[in-house]
Amino acid sequence: MQGQRSVPVDRMVKWREGPSVVRIPKPTKLKRARELGYKAKQGVVVVRVRVRRGGRRRERPSRGRRPKRMGVLKLTPKKSIQWMAEERAARKFPNLEVLNSYYVGEDGRYKYYEVILVDPHHPVILSDPQLSKLQRGRVFRGLTSAGRKARGLVR
Repeated sequence: MQGQRSVPVDRMVKWREGPSVVRIPKPTKLKRARELGYKAKQGVVVVRVRVRRGGRRRERPSRGRRPKRMGVLKLTPKKSIQWMAEERAARKFPNLEVLNSYYVGEDGRYKYYEVILVDPHHPVILSDPQLSKLQRGRVFRGLTSAGRKARGLVR
């Protein structure tokens, strides 16, 4: 069959055209989501985030200096792209807390992650022993798995 693309490639084409942070009805990788704490209940939301690939793009300084001191090339952020995706999801949904996230794919320009968000004030979540103890602003303090790894707390 010529001219047919695989299912993941078709997905990427659709995802690239849409917004960078979009809520989805259910996880693409259900097994992985459940490993990371996802539960199919009220108050738990899954969001797909699109983030650029590659190292940090830094603006070139407008004032003069020699090229070596410009600080443009070979700079890598101390924050992983996955952690950036989690932060973007948290900013888009300020009433929710980030539980965890996982990789779903990449194309030539972007990486895609699915972020599991939890509403900490929902009655169903408050009665759940695993999900009721989420801290406020945990993603911005590096308390998610991606944040802990970037901070060097996980081997």
